[in-house]
Amino acid sequence: MKKFRKVLDGLTTSSPGGTIGSPSCGSAAGTPTSAPTPKEIDVQETLVSENFQLCKTVRHGFPYQPTALAFDPVQKILAIGSRTGGVRILGRPGVDCYCQHESGAAVLQLQFLINEGALVTACADDTLHLWNLRQRRPAILHSLKFNRERVTFCHLPFQSKWLYVGTERGNTHMVNIESFILSGYVIMWNKAIELATKTHPGPVVHLSDSPKDEGKLLIGFESGTVVQWDLRCKKADFRIYYDEAIHSVSWHHEGKQFMCSHSDGSLTMWNLRNTTKPFQVTYPHGKIQRDGRKESCKPILKVEYKTSRSSEPFIVFSGGLSYDKAGRRPTLTIMHGKAITVLEMDYPIVEFMVLCETPYNNEVQEPSAVVVLLEKDLIVVDLTQSNFPVFENPYPMDVHESPVTCTAYFADCPPDIIPILYSIGAKHKKTGYSQKEWPISGGTWTLGSQTYPEVIITGHADGSIKFWDASAITLQMLYKFKTSKVFEKPKPGEGRAADLVEEDPFAVQMVSWCPQSRIFCVVGISAHIILYRFSKYDANTQIVCLDIRLQCESDDVITPSENENNPCFPEPGSHSPQAPHPASPSSGTPEGVKDSIPCLKVKDRVVRVPPGYQAELVIQLLWVDGEPPQQISTLDINSAYGLLAFGNCNGLAIVDYLQKTILLCMSTLDLYGASDPYQRLTRSPRRNRQSTSGLTELSDNQQSIDMERSKSPTSDHVNGHCTSPTSQPCSAGKPRVPMGPEGPRLTRRGPGRPPFRKAQSAACMEISLPVSHTEGYASRRAMLQQLHGVSMYSHDEHHSSSAYCWNEKAAAESRENSFSRSRSSSVSSIDRDTKEAITTLQFGESYGRKSDALPTPCLWVGTSLGVVVLIPMSIPTDQEERMEEAVTIGPCGTVLMLKGSVLRFGFLDCMGAVIQSPYEAWRDPNASEDPDRPRRRKLVNFSPSSSQDTCGDGHLAVVCSEKQAKVILMPSQSCLFVHNITESSFVLRADVVSACNSVCLACFCANGHVMTLSLPSLRPLMDVNYLPLTDMRIARTFCFTNGGQALYLSSPTEIQRITYSQEMCDNLQEMLGELFTPIETPEAQNRGFLKGFFGGNANTVDREELFGEASAGKASRSLAQHIPGQGGMEGMKVAAGGVVGDLARARIALDERGQRLGELEDRTALMMTSAESFSKHAHELMLKCKDKKWYQL
Repeated sequence: MKKFRKVLDGLTTSSPGGTIGSPSCGSAAGTPTSAPTPKEIDVQETLVSENFQLCKTVRHGFPYQPTALAFDPVQKILAIGSRTGGVRILGRPGVDCYCQHESGAAVLQLQFLINEGALVTACADDTLHLWNLRQRRPAILHSLKFNRERVTFCHLPFQSKWLYVGTERGNTHMVNIESFILSGYVIMWNKAIELATKTHPGPVVHLSDSPKDEGKLLIGFESGTVVQWDLRCKKADFRIYYDEAIHSVSWHHEGKQFMCSHSDGSLTMWNLRNTTKPFQVTYPHGKIQRDGRKESCKPILKVEYKTSRSSEPFIVFSGGLSYDKAGRRPTLTIMHGKAITVLEMDYPIVEFMVLCETPYNNEVQEPSAVVVLLEKDLIVVDLTQSNFPVFENPYPMDVHESPVTCTAYFADCPPDIIPILYSIGAKHKKTGYSQKEWPISGGTWTLGSQTYPEVIITGHADGSIKFWDASAITLQMLYKFKTSKVFEKPKPGEGRAADLVEEDPFAVQMVSWCPQSRIFCVVGISAHIILYRFSKYDANTQIVCLDIRLQCESDDVITPSENENNPCFPEPGSHSPQAPHPASPSSGTPEGVKDSIPCLKVKDRVVRVPPGYQAELVIQLLWVDGEPPQQISTLDINSAYGLLAFGNCNGLAIVDYLQKTILLCMSTLDLYGASDPYQRLTRSPRRNRQSTSGLTELSDNQQSIDMERSKSPTSDHVNGHCTSPTSQPCSAGKPRVPMGPEGPRLTRRGPGRPPFRKAQSAACMEISLPVSHTEGYASRRAMLQQLHGVSMYSHDEHHSSSAYCWNEKAAAESRENSFSRSRSSSVSSIDRDTKEAITTLQFGESYGRKSDALPTPCLWVGTSLGVVVLIPMSIPTDQEERMEEAVTIGPCGTVLMLKGSVLRFGFLDCMGAVIQSPYEAWRDPNASEDPDRPRRRKLVNFSPSSSQDTCGDGHLAVVCSEKQAKVILMPSQSCLFVHNITESSFVLRADVVSACNSVCLACFCANGHVMTLSLPSLRPLMDVNYLPLTDMRIARTFCFTNGGQALYLSSPTEIQRITYSQEMCDNLQEMLGELFTPIETPEAQNRGFLKGFFGGNANTVDREELFGEASAGKASRSLAQHIPGQGGMEGMKVAAGGVVGDLARARIALDERGQRLGELEDRTALMMTSAESFSKHAHELMLKCKDKKWYQL
C-alpha cells in the first residue's frame, strides 16, 4: 500500500513507485508537478503489480476460414480446424475451447481418439499433433514432423493405437498414438499397385479399414485407383482402376460393398465379389441431353453411405451440380430411397459429417443428423424428419451475419437489463427449427461463483445493432434491431440513390449506451446520429429530425497561385444552428452542386414501432456546396442533463434532446476564443503539391479505386481523428476572400460522389503496419497513411499548402511542454495545419473555472492537438422548467495541454474513487400515466463533493492522450502527476476502469503493449507485450471494461475476450467448461451365439504384432522427427490435484470391470448350460441308437 501526499509548501516529491523498465514506458512516471495544491490530498492506493496478469479467457463467434471437421460420437463434442492453425472444440452451451498451433499452419484434418479425451491434428506443415483434452486448457502431448513426405490423409480406426497416414507420394505410414513414433511397416505405392502400371497413382486421398475385417486396409489414390491391402500378408487383395479421379470413399457397414465419389459428378458402387467394374454408376444431378450424352457436372467432393434399420440407406454428398446452372448456391444432397432432397446453402461447403448412434463401423449406422461446416456458418440438419429441418444453433455463430464495424463492452450492468432485453428479443426469434435436442451435447459446464451481468454490443455494416449476454464467459444473443428502418429506402432513379450503389450508408461507426437510463445512441457513417429510448410497449411515433451545418464553407478552395489564406470558419456567431438551412433536395448551386441536404432521408410519417429500442431523434450533418459532411469522430450523451454532444474534424455541436434543439454549433477554433494556446500566423504561399492526398481527390486509377474500396467505415477514425480523403484544410487569420466561378478551383470531391464507402467492417482490414519504429510519430503516420492513403489531421503531421507556423515564443513554450517531437526525414517536410478534430467528449459535474466554489454541469472537450477545453453549462433543475427554459452554455473555461491527441477523461474524488456520471433512472416513455400522480424524472447525481467530508470540495480529473497521462486537481487545475506512457509508439485505447476493488488506467498501444497505471499516482503496474498490431481491425474494436476485462475482434468473425486481472486468471479454471467426461464406451452389438461361439472373432487383428518394433522394425530417422510436447503445466496440476476426478474415474473403471466380469460370468454360465444340454442330447442319441444296426440308422 502506497500513500501519496501533496502539501501546501509546493515542494515536489518523486513518486514512491518506480517505473518499470520497458521499451514503451517513459521516464516521467508518476512525477508530480510543483504547482501548489489548495488542500492536502491523501489517497490510499491498494493496487500492486501482483494484482495484474494478462491472459486470454474465451473466444466467441464462428471460426475464421475453417478447413476441417471432426466429431466424437461417444463424448459428443465437435472440433473445427482453421486455416490459421486454430482449433475450436465445442460441446454443450458453455463448453467452448480454443486452441492454437504455434506454427500457424493450416489444419488439414482432425481425428478424435473416440472416448479417450485426445485429438490428432494434421497441419499443412506436414506435422501431426496429439492434443490432450482431459484438461480445461488442452495442450499438445506429442508432435511428429514429416521431413521427406507431405501428409494428405489420416485415419484412426476405433479403439486402435495405430494411426494410418497417407502421403502425397502415395505411401502409407503407421504411427503409434501412445508414443507418437513411426513404425517400420510402410505400404509403398509401387507395391500397392501392379508392377505393370506405368503411371504414379497420385496422392493418397482415402484410408479406411474394412468393416468386415480389420486386417484389410482400403487405400484410395487421387488418380482413380483403389487398392485393398492385406496387412497380415502384406499384399493387395484387389485393385480397381477407374477413369475418373476419386474424392472420397464410404463403406457399407457389412463390408461387402463401398461407394466412391468422382470428379465428373458421379457415384460408383463397388462389390467385393467383382471388382472389375462398378455394379452401379449414377449421376444424381446429371440429366441426359437430347444427343444422349450426360450433362457435365461438378465434382462430388465427399459422400457418406449410412444404413438404417427402419428405412432405406442415406446417401449424403456435397457438390455434383451440373455446370450449365450458373449462379446456383452450394448444395448438400440427401438421397433417401428414391427421394432426393437438395439443400441450398448460403456459403460454400467446407466439410460435412453424418452423426450416427454407434462408433462401430460394422454395425447399422442409424444416422440422426448431419453437421455442415460452411465458410461462414455451422448448420446441423435433422435426418430423422422427412422435411430435414435444421437445429437452432446455441452457439453465437452469427456475430458476422453482417460485418462487424464497432464493439462496446459493459461489465457489471444493472441486473434487470439482461432479462428485459432477452424477453423483447425472444419475440422476434425465427421458427421452424427441429424440436429435438442439440446433438453436440458433450462436456460439462457450471456457472462460476464470480459472475455478474455483462453485455457486449456490436454494430454492423448493414446498420444493425446486436446486444449479447456475455455473463460467465459465455455469449448469447439478447436483442437485435436495425437502424436502417429509420430512413426511407432510396428509390431507383433518384439523384441520391445513384450515389448509394454498392455502398453501406447505414454502417454503424460507434455506439453510446447508458444501461441505467437505457438511452442508446448510434453514430452512422453517413454523418448521422440516432437517439433511441427503450420501451416495453409498441407505439406510434414520428421521428424528429435535426439538420446541422457543421462544415467548411465552399469558398475555402485552394488554388495553385493563391496568395491568401482562406479560413473555413466565419466569425463566431455567424453560424445559425437554431435555424439551419432547409433540407431540400433541390437546394444547391446553379451547377447542381449539393448544398444543405443530408446524406439520408428520414421517414417523415408516423410509423408503428415494436417494443424495444424506439427511435426518437435523428441528427444529420448537411452537405455544403458539394462537400459532404465529415464523419463524426466522438460522441457523449448524458441522460440527467438531457444533452448530447458530438464533434468531428470541423467542430463541436451540443444538442438538447429533451427540447429537440441545437444549443451549440461552432468550429474548434471558435471554442478557444481568446484562450487559444497556439499563435497561428500567416505563411507565405507556395505552389500546391500534386502528391498531397489529403487535399485533392484521389486519382482515378485502379490503385486509387482499390484503396477507396478497401476502407472500412471506421477506417477514417482512429482515436477519433478525421482522416477522410474528403477533409479540407482550414486556416485562420484573415477574412475569407470569395472567389468567382471563373477562378481556378481545386475540387477535392466531385459533387456526385457519396461521403461514405463500402463498409467492409472492422474485421476486413489486414495490413502489415510498421509499429517498431524508433521515431514515434513516424510509425503512426506510416500506419495511418498505409491504411487510408491520406494524411492525418493531428498535431504535427499533415500535407497542406496553407498552414500556420509558431513564432519563437510559441515554439519555446511548446518545447517546454514537451510538444516538440522527433520526426524522421520522411515526415520533416510535412506542414502543420490548423484543422483540429474533436477527439473525445465527456459530460460530468466539474469546475469550469478556478474561482468556482461548487461543481456545475460541464462538458470536457479533447482535441487532436492535445488541448482540453471545459464548457460550463447551466441546466434548469425543475422538471417543468427543464422542458421550457433553455440550457445556458457559458464561455469556454479551462485550457489544458497534453502531448498527442486526447483519448479519454475520467473523474475521481479526493479519496481516489471513481465519480460516475449523473443519469436519469429509466422510466417507460409509453407506459400509461396516472393523472393523479404524474411521472417525474428521477435523477441520480454523483457530485464530486457528496462524499468528501474529509477532503472538502474538489475532485481529480484523469486525462489520457496518445502519449501521456495527467492527473489534475480541480478546481485549482494543478497537475499532480504526469506519466509519459510511450515514446516509441502511441496509445490506441485508454479507459479508467475498476479492478480488484480499486481503480486504474488501462491503455492499449499500437506496438501491442497492454499497460495499467495506478490512480492517481500513475505508477506503472503492468506492461505486457501482448498483441502486435497487424491490422486496423484490432485498433478499431479493442475496448476495456470494468473488472479487469477487455475484448477485440481477433478475426472478421470472432470476438476474443481477455483479462488483465490476476484474480480472474486464478478463477478461470473454474469458469471454463470440461471437454472430457468419463463415459463408458458402448458395447458392440451381439453377433449371436452360434456365430460368436463357432466362428470366433475372425475379423480382428493384432496391430501391435504387425506394426510393433519387434516385427516391423524401426522407421528411418530422417523420415520423421518426434517432438515431445509440453503437455501443459495445467495438465500436471490436474493430474496432481484432481483427486475427485481420479476417484470418479477409478469408480467408473471399477464399475466397468465389475460389469465385464459379470458379463463374462454370464457367458461362461451360458456356455456351461449349452455344453450340458449338448452332452445330454448326445447321450440320449447314443442310447437310442445303441442297439440298432448300421443299416437301420
